[in-house]
Amino acid sequence: MPDPDHWRPDSGAAAMRHMRIWTYLLAIQHTGSIRQAAERLNIAPSALQRRLRDVEQDLGFDLFERSASGVRPSAAGEIFLGWVRRQCADLDRSRQQMEALRGLRRGHVRVAASQAVASDLLPRQIAAFQARYPLISFECPLVGHDAAAERLVDGSADLVLAFGLAPRPEVLPLLSIGQRLCAVMAAGHALAGRKALRLRDCAAHPLALPTVDYGARRILDEWAARRGMALDLTLESDSFDLLRQYVRNAQAVTFQIEIGALPAGASDGLVAIPVDDRDLAHGPLVLAQRRGRALPVAAAAFAEHLARALDAQRTTPMLEGAPP
Repeated sequence: MPDPDHWRPDSGAAAMRHMRIWTYLLAIQHTGSIRQAAERLNIAPSALQRRLRDVEQDLGFDLFERSASGVRPSAAGEIFLGWVRRQCADLDRSRQQMEALRGLRRGHVRVAASQAVASDLLPRQIAAFQARYPLISFECPLVGHDAAAERLVDGSADLVLAFGLAPRPEVLPLLSIGQRLCAVMAAGHALAGRKALRLRDCAAHPLALPTVDYGARRILDEWAARRGMALDLTLESDSFDLLRQYVRNAQAVTFQIEIGALPAGASDGLVAIPVDDRDLAHGPLVLAQRRGRALPVAAAAFAEHLARALDAQRTTPMLEGAPP
């Protein structure tokens, strides 16, 4: 296997020289094509091919497998490219720390998040943070809980804020707050007047549910499996906004966690009713980082800001077994 330490920069200048080569390699991985990567980098494909060949000769391994349809990382390439991503993240963190020392307060924060927090909570907290630190930018891909954890592990996210994040040794929870599921439906729905709902009552109506990538769906599938029944789905989607708009116009029920059930501006014509605690339809909303990684200055500051905001919104007790 390649020895990444053979390429470990021994000075800041060396790091900057290697940075361009690393960018080339990551572009090839991202596009799956040397030609497309060269176009994106604005260099000749032959020049990019030579750079790649030089790196492979130095390492003694092919980093990519070539085929008629393009290229993909080899087993050795996966190892080396993972190291490259970590080096890029560490270099970015060092830059931000140096800028913080100079008082520039610049930075870039990458937060992989559940859709449940995307309509109100997360954008509101980003805006509040940027009011104090206007030169800090954000990148917020919306993903399911498993994909969120993978982004932490591979270094493509600084933080995750996800519902139902499963424990993993590489993931360090910073804060967890319990979240009930709420049934969301049109205000004129037959169930809309109740203070709380049992899942069996909801299951008697058509259901519009998120895909299995999301924690709420996992809870509902497990509930149905324990009872040996199949859920009657009239719509399945990975868009929470689409699900809300659908039940607004149909006699169907969808489910979302309480913190994102009815975001500001989305409540007209809809109601959100908590699921009865006896159905155990709850789970943790987790803010986490990669274990063993020192966060960049901007990401660490935003993590503290977001943790305070989340802690102030606790509406359910700490879940047994959830991280503090």
